[in-house]
Amino acid sequence: MRLPAPSPDRGFYNFLQLIEPMDNPDSPSRKKRWRDVVLGQPRDVKDPEIFHHVSLVAFLAWVGLGADGLSSSAYGPDQAYRTLGTHSHLAIALVAMTAVTISIISIAYSDVIQHFPGGGGGYLVATKLLGNKAGVVSGCALLVDYVLTISTSVASGCDALWSFLPVHLAAFKLTVEIVVLLLLIVLNLRGVRESVTILAPIFLFFILTHVILIFWAIGSHFTQLPTIFNQASLDFHGSVKALGFAPVAFLLLRAYSMGGGTYTGIEAVSNGVTMLREPRVKTGKKTMLLMAASLAFTAGGILFAYMLVDVHPDGDKTLNAVLLERLFNGWSIGGLHIGPTFVVASLVAEAALLFVAAQTGFLDGPRILSNMAVDSWMPHRFAQLSNRLVTQNGVFLMGFAAMATLLYTRGDIATLLVMYSINVFLTFSLTELGMVRHWIQDRHKEPVWKRKLAIHGTGLVLCVSILCVTIYEKFLQGGWITLVCTGAMITLCFLIRRHYRRTRRALHRLDTELTSLPPSNRHEAPPPVDPKEPTAVITVSGFSGFGLHELLSINQIFPRHFKNFLFVSVAVVDSGNFKGEGAVAELEEETRASLEKYVQWCHNHGLRAAWRMATGTEAIGTLEALCREVAQEFKRSVFFGGKLVFREERWYHKFLHNETGYALQRRLQFAGLPTIILPIRILEEAK
Repeated sequence: MRLPAPSPDRGFYNFLQLIEPMDNPDSPSRKKRWRDVVLGQPRDVKDPEIFHHVSLVAFLAWVGLGADGLSSSAYGPDQAYRTLGTHSHLAIALVAMTAVTISIISIAYSDVIQHFPGGGGGYLVATKLLGNKAGVVSGCALLVDYVLTISTSVASGCDALWSFLPVHLAAFKLTVEIVVLLLLIVLNLRGVRESVTILAPIFLFFILTHVILIFWAIGSHFTQLPTIFNQASLDFHGSVKALGFAPVAFLLLRAYSMGGGTYTGIEAVSNGVTMLREPRVKTGKKTMLLMAASLAFTAGGILFAYMLVDVHPDGDKTLNAVLLERLFNGWSIGGLHIGPTFVVASLVAEAALLFVAAQTGFLDGPRILSNMAVDSWMPHRFAQLSNRLVTQNGVFLMGFAAMATLLYTRGDIATLLVMYSINVFLTFSLTELGMVRHWIQDRHKEPVWKRKLAIHGTGLVLCVSILCVTIYEKFLQGGWITLVCTGAMITLCFLIRRHYRRTRRALHRLDTELTSLPPSNRHEAPPPVDPKEPTAVITVSGFSGFGLHELLSINQIFPRHFKNFLFVSVAVVDSGNFKGEGAVAELEEETRASLEKYVQWCHNHGLRAAWRMATGTEAIGTLEALCREVAQEFKRSVFFGGKLVFREERWYHKFLHNETGYALQRRLQFAGLPTIILPIRILEEAK
């Protein structure tokens, strides 16, 4: 068989195609097809309606972000009521304290949304109002908190299921928790709106069953309420007389603190404002109102129902399961015994909502992680978006960290709640402290500063009180683990930040030296690029000394060989810039301006130059497609990339600095396109 003669321009490349055809980007591989089936089709970031498609209206935000708060009614009141022991009459005071606390914290975080409409919640508030150090403490506390949000929700959901499942299946509970967690990871890789929309019916079913539960508990004991209140008053006075006011007050405060899990998730909306539909502030405040009202009603109602029905712990069952059985096991309609069915349905709804609540950790955790990555507290790769516009690396990190906590605690909800509550109230306290400082400093500018200061000051006292009591009471029962993990993460963040700052200093010196080079004495502009001439294609990301170093190195290694210099770049859409409609257009304009600076710099030095750009969420894949297009236009092109080279390579350098150059080189060389990586030396010890 006779082979056709290869093209003289790219002979080996064409011959290689005859031996092993190059991957056609229009013909997706089997792996890509399966990924699209599981995760969904990639989104077009250049679609002007894309943000509208992925943002959440108030109702969906209530489902996705409010589920964490609402689901805490499954374990917060439980822990508080257990702490009361035989003094169950104090539950009436706890109901009032719970409602007041939810109201104060919700109003405070609505104010945070008003003043920080760009999202970021506690991390941004602490950073802007208390400084970077307080910000990183709050950010790390939030990250640990969201990891525990996921593991606590999954563990508590399985506890609800195992309240009615046969005892011999208890050995499989941890395995089921891991499977549920893996399913949630996959679900969140598909995208924010899709994951929330799928879970909305579960949320509504929980609301329905628990509204019935609370109304039936109160309605079936309505005629006895005067007697119950009178007996509670007598019991309270009797306890004070027998024990003294201080011990009773401390018992109440301890139960209030142990039920601190009830208030977890209230901050979620302020952290995820950027995923809300415009107008964001209005949508955020509406979501906060829905969350606060539903949580106060559900948590307070369940706590009150415990006292009305005189619920007591029963083995490994949750108190909600005991309450449901006491109320509905004898239920019949028209001779049909439906009580047990309703009990099971309610517990399934509760478990399902707890799994939905884990969404908050997957929605807000990666978002906080990406905000910290943009600020160089975390590796920059955590700010990258997938082709589904999801912070994929963050989803994986949160999911597998939650899996580690489940395995460590064996899914024990009591231990998880202790670990969970500490960081919740640490970030609450820092947020309230920041807002208190803000209203004191700006009291001359704001006519309502006294009212705002009173709200945030009260919230600060409540949050600090719960935090201190929880640490004191539960330090040796798992609280120390949370403090150690949070402290270790804070230390790691400062080390990462120091490395990035040193690297930036070295690159800044390079920028200063190269961008200020004087132009040549030539007055006429060089001719336009000629696609038939040898062309150096240089991959860059913004106008800097890094890209100019590549250009000068090429001229030094290949003097007078290349007649054209073509700069290519990708406008990478990540979580740091994908914050609203028009954001992609602004990013493209910024990238275009940087490329034009390179071209102008070349023209000033008598070099022929042009630029090409593309837009995408992933630098390497988008760059590969762009370089393939360039290779079709410029037949005699060689591709160049740069890589930071440190005096001493450390194991963490590859993780902190993306390997775009080498990854792109492998792909382009496999496609038959000659690619060279140029070293850019970095003296990390520079001060």
